[in-house]
Amino acid sequence: MSYEHIQGTVAGGFEPVRAEFAAVAADQGGDYAAQLVAHVDGERVVDLWTGPEITADSLTGVFSSTKGAAHLVVALLVQDGVLDLDQRVSHYWPEFAAEGKGGITLRDLLAHRAGVVGADDGFVAEELADDRIIAERVAPQKPYWRPRTGFGYHALVIGALTGEVVRRVTGRSIQEHYEERVRAPYGLDFYLGLPEELEPRFLTTQPMLPTPAQLAELEANATGPNSISGIAFNRNHPKAPELWDLPNIKLIRQLSPASVGGVASARGLAGMYAAATSRLGGHEPLLKPDTAAEFAQIHSIGEDLSTRNRNVFGLGFSIVSDDYPVLGQGAFGHSGAAGSQAFADPRSGLAYGYNRRRFAFPGGAAPENARLVRAVHAAVTAHRI
Repeated sequence: MSYEHIQGTVAGGFEPVRAEFAAVAADQGGDYAAQLVAHVDGERVVDLWTGPEITADSLTGVFSSTKGAAHLVVALLVQDGVLDLDQRVSHYWPEFAAEGKGGITLRDLLAHRAGVVGADDGFVAEELADDRIIAERVAPQKPYWRPRTGFGYHALVIGALTGEVVRRVTGRSIQEHYEERVRAPYGLDFYLGLPEELEPRFLTTQPMLPTPAQLAELEANATGPNSISGIAFNRNHPKAPELWDLPNIKLIRQLSPASVGGVASARGLAGMYAAATSRLGGHEPLLKPDTAAEFAQIHSIGEDLSTRNRNVFGLGFSIVSDDYPVLGQGAFGHSGAAGSQAFADPRSGLAYGYNRRRFAFPGGAAPENARLVRAVHAAVTAHRI
């Protein structure tokens, strides 16, 4: 794919980002379709897209990048004094205390230290779509490890669990709070619940196309369906939907489970983090610096019991500087399984959003983000000199 196939605009000084995006597109080849957006201090400085069918306004499923939106709501409620990070979850939600979970705090839960990554029998698609059902199923579940002794990514349930706390305290869902406090005021193309009238803008997620060597690697690292990994990613239900196909299920898009159900463009992803930490559209940042710093502080680091690799979590967010060392301390965000990545780096004023249509190998933030983040950060640094 040649340079001229890259569409969109960049601000002066950000031309190298366009060149790097073109190089990524050339390397990816085939039907690569992606969007890349960056803001600096609330100003959009990169707005690029490329590939078949995709436009700047195209929306795709962003999988776990949804967790960033959900936990921005939790951060706002903590900032408001409505939620207390060190209060027991069972104080807000008594049923959660079952099977020895009574001492788990909201902080423990947000840091993926609660040990309830799924349910013994797994979930069908209709259950995964509904946070209330997930919460009801997980509340009586015995933890898969002693809480706080380790951590593991609560991949498909964390938004439902934190969302149930929000609902018990406020009487409203995370999705409702997000729409009212975050999405609507800024006009963000990042939806927790895709309106019917926007369905024509949605592009289905395409499955991974691994090379023979990549397929062999995936098979060599496969875990059993009843392992912690299998339970965390719902492989323990015989009728479980394929992970890559979740946003292609209309009920998932409509109800938008707060762990994985968001639909967005890169403009929406970057715009949300710009709103969180910068002046966007004349608004004050949603998060006060102390709140952002608290949620971006490392709480869990090391081997993840669910993914079986290294992970670093703050509170509800990933600590993205572990993946992209050029970023400043306190950068926070969340990636999504198909390859999306979105974050804020308050020290540089950068808000970043990347979205791609085809599921990337090996899952999680697509590897090309490393190149794109470096290019964007270098341009931001030069811009500030």
